[in-house]
Amino acid sequence: MIRSLISSLAVGLAAFSAAPAAAAEPVAILGEKVWTGTAQGTLTNGVVVIDNGRIVSVGTGAAPAGMPQVKAEWVTPGLISAFSRTGIAEVPGEKSANDTGAGGSPFSAALNAADGFNPDATPIAVTRLEGFTRIAVAPDARAKLFAGQGFLADTSGLPGSVFKDRAFAFIVLGERGASLSGGSRPAAWAALRGAFDDVRFFTARYMTHNDGNVLTRMDAQAFMPAVKGDQLILIEARRTSDLEAIMDFKQENPMLKIAIVGADEGWRVADRLAAMKIPVIVDAFSNLPASFSQLAATSENAGRLAKAGVPVAIVNLDDSSHQARLATQIAGNAVANGLPFDTAMKALTTVPAEIFGMSGLGVLAPGARADVVAWDGDPLEITSAPTAVFIDGVSEPMESRQTKLRDRYLSLDHTDRPLAYKH
Repeated sequence: MIRSLISSLAVGLAAFSAAPAAAAEPVAILGEKVWTGTAQGTLTNGVVVIDNGRIVSVGTGAAPAGMPQVKAEWVTPGLISAFSRTGIAEVPGEKSANDTGAGGSPFSAALNAADGFNPDATPIAVTRLEGFTRIAVAPDARAKLFAGQGFLADTSGLPGSVFKDRAFAFIVLGERGASLSGGSRPAAWAALRGAFDDVRFFTARYMTHNDGNVLTRMDAQAFMPAVKGDQLILIEARRTSDLEAIMDFKQENPMLKIAIVGADEGWRVADRLAAMKIPVIVDAFSNLPASFSQLAATSENAGRLAKAGVPVAIVNLDDSSHQARLATQIAGNAVANGLPFDTAMKALTTVPAEIFGMSGLGVLAPGARADVVAWDGDPLEITSAPTAVFIDGVSEPMESRQTKLRDRYLSLDHTDRPLAYKH
């Protein structure tokens, strides 16, 4: 009997794993306005034709005869969250459901956030429903300033949605880095330089020992691509002096690929950031002196950085596990504080794609991957929402746990409730 049950279960699981994914059917997406993210700009009465997971054409006029159509007020590329913890923390306050960091682990730079990613996590669908088709997911630093390895994923919620493992290394400097390194910024910088030395002298340092000056053997191996300039390093920092120190370090190590997360006082060094071509990932809601590293924070930070020529991506850093979707609202507020609309849209699409090397994403162009979103209004207006989302040409379900609960209780039959619950 038991063998029979096991055999039946195995057959069922095999059938489930072999079930075909949704097909990427040809479709024409018509928008009263189509924001392309390319030299075509924003098209009036535009048509985006997709087939076999790719964009076939972007233009104006009529859709191909006989082709299924989706009509919308606005059409954009799929949005990209440049920094989140979506999918690695189902319940942030519950340790068993939070894989963002590991304060008790002897490892740091080797921690691979992708090992904790759950495509079934509730925030995935919530994020997708707001137009985000791709996410950059970063671990959190808990024991050392080296948080570990981040990854890139789509928001389909399907197995295999991580499409680039170990996409970047994430480290924290500034106040947080200081507190994780013994209590001061000099201690944090000593740890960072010591880690670089551990990697550069790896063969000699780890020939007979498992530990270097700062990193374990495994951590040093994981950090090696970043030190060599083969892997992007995201560095969290906010204060002007911290940003200056990072740029000094970059000048000392010109091969490094660096992007800065936070940069609340970035506007004060915008010209230097632009000259060094260092992109920043900012939360444009961060406009108050919430710490000594944010005394010069302003709602105009994103606009001033962009005006100076700094590549700017906009994210929500306040609740990056569940509310990455609020980046559109934050970008809209940045527009209200001086950031041009097109630049704000690029901060949600083309700039994140460029930062992380996501070829063929963040734009509507022939040959690009068919991540496309249809909207019922201006994407940066808080009252607008997507009406259709395509990831690699596949029409995604427009439901989440939230929408299912809403629909369930909107149509709940109250007739059989006990008397105590009747009004």
